[in-house]
Amino acid sequence: MAWFTLLLAGLLEIGWAIGLKYTDGFTRLTPTVLTVGSMILSVALLGIAVRSLPLGTAYAVWTGIGTIGTVVLGIILFAEPMTVARLGCIGLIVAGIAGLKLAA
Repeated sequence: MAWFTLLLAGLLEIGWAIGLKYTDGFTRLTPTVLTVGSMILSVALLGIAVRSLPLGTAYAVWTGIGTIGTVVLGIILFAEPMTVARLGCIGLIVAGIAGLKLAA
């Protein structure tokens, strides 16, 4: 259950990171409320997950999900560049997360 909670926390991290773009510097009410709500819920779920998961591993997985999801959605939604170097770096993040999970 802790891993599922952590997955949800990571997905919400993607939501608030992408939401930042839509807040227009926190000047738009609805995107701002949704973004701040996602931030709070994401951190709360991370806090619940670390009750039974190693802190370092959980934090790395949480930030990794957020990073990878934000990069992918940035490419899809905002036409950010999809270069070999960027994709290679995502691969390194995935490898690092997998390594931490296997070592836990």
